Amino acid sequence: MLLEINELTKVYRSGSRANDGISLSVAEGEVFGLLGHNGAGKTTLVNQVVGLLRPTAGSIRIDGRDMVANPGLARRLCSFQAQAQVPIDGLTPRQAIDLLGQLRGASKAEVRMRRDRLVEALELGEWMDVDAARLSGGVKRLVAFAMASVSPGRLVMLDEPTNDVDPVRRRLLWRQVRSLADHGAAVLLVTHNVIEAERSVDRLAILDEGRVIAEGTPATLKARLGAELRLEVVLDPDAAATLVSPFGQGVAVGNRLMIGVPSGSAGDAVAWADSKVRVGLIEEFTLGPATLEDVYVALVGGSQREPLPVKEVLGATAA
Repeated sequence: MLLEINELTKVYRSGSRANDGISLSVAEGEVFGLLGHNGAGKTTLVNQVVGLLRPTAGSIRIDGRDMVANPGLARRLCSFQAQAQVPIDGLTPRQAIDLLGQLRGASKAEVRMRRDRLVEALELGEWMDVDAARLSGGVKRLVAFAMASVSPGRLVMLDEPTNDVDPVRRRLLWRQVRSLADHGAAVLLVTHNVIEAERSVDRLAILDEGRVIAEGTPATLKARLGAELRLEVVLDPDAAATLVSPFGQGVAVGNRLMIGVPSGSAGDAVAWADSKVRVGLIEEFTLGPATLEDVYVALVGGSQREPLPVKEVLGATAA
């Protein structure tokens, strides 16, 4: 494994524990996703790997070398796109991308060739010579991604790279994330966009309150859910309390209820949901394959952060 993190802990002076004994590893040629809600400890973890924060305890090794003892080496080995926007006002995207590529040691010719490929792949051409102060937040995020990947390190760390990016260019960006790994880099991807991450990652870890509560491939994590299909219903607010599903309690997020359904019960699920629509208990419903979002919501809960019985089904170990 190129990146090895063992029992990493970060406690701030206030006593707040941002990371609590995190262990994970990332191989060359792999996209490893780090999923979690705001405040789960994702950015703190990334900042320790790249040498911007010193851990309270634990170890970080890249290619067998100790990054805690040598944070300067970490910054040389890693390419990094931070969650915050890069302060490049006064520069054009062309200047900013070229500058970062050359600072990382690539020749002007290498940077130019790689930059032109990224500009074409991300459809950034019309903004390349515009002052960055005039760019939208989404375009700035794409430029920041290009800056991090124009001369990629062996480990590429991307913290919420798709924030503010429009849906069309998000798809283009995900292809470039995959391309980084296909060309040999280890990619550590921090995101809260579970649905899109499922299409891009090889393995992932789900963080909650600074701890890894689940880790594996998307397929293995979905298998733990114990259901092959997901029935999602939009509840009538006045009738939600009276709705009882024959397929289990499910997970509520706002006025949506997500219920696991065995594949052999698809017809029964549609018939049941349709009957509830006709009597006004359900506004609408969809039935489809179980997703990584189902696993994520089951483990970490909905927006109210309430404990969910489905945690027992998944076998989560948050303690």
